[in-house]
Amino acid sequence: MKPILIDFPEEIYTQRLLIRKPMPGDGKVVYEAMKASLNELKPWMPWANREQTEEDVETIIREAHAKFLTREDLRLHIFNRETGEFIGGTGLHRMNWDVPKFEIGYWIDTRHSGKGYITESTQALTEFAFSELHAKRVEIRCDSKNSKSRAIAEKLGFTLEGILKNDGLSVDRKETRDTCIYAKIN
Repeated sequence: MKPILIDFPEEIYTQRLLIRKPMPGDGKVVYEAMKASLNELKPWMPWANREQTEEDVETIIREAHAKFLTREDLRLHIFNRETGEFIGGTGLHRMNWDVPKFEIGYWIDTRHSGKGYITESTQALTEFAFSELHAKRVEIRCDSKNSKSRAIAEKLGFTLEGILKNDGLSVDRKETRDTCIYAKIN
């Protein structure tokens, strides 16, 4: 079956969170969260090192919405279920629908950091990938120096399958970096 024809829920609920596809109009809250979190995100996220306007972010979100509909990439936004506040971003990326396998990515608005939201959303997204998308493999890849991202994978029982040495460059492009590959399989 072609991925574009695969139907699945476009919202995931957890005890505290609503995780949903990006929607036109989300640009303002995402832009504000990015601005508030730049210092913490810059070492790990290339996009955090580019100057972006609120309009640029809205454009990216609309493109992500279209890619969600065509199943090219499944970017998701995380909201507090009770207050509706935007908390961060996650999603299923680097997909191979033939296997099927997915990579989970995530980032958080620093103002919501330390409350377990990313762990909760990553657990829900992992379960979603296995139950709804029939994943055979779910990965989390991160820089070996990103201790917070590594801690989430380890807390959720992902297995460290390997560390790719000199796999990429740091965001500032000044040094080579190692990539940790964590996975769960079904």
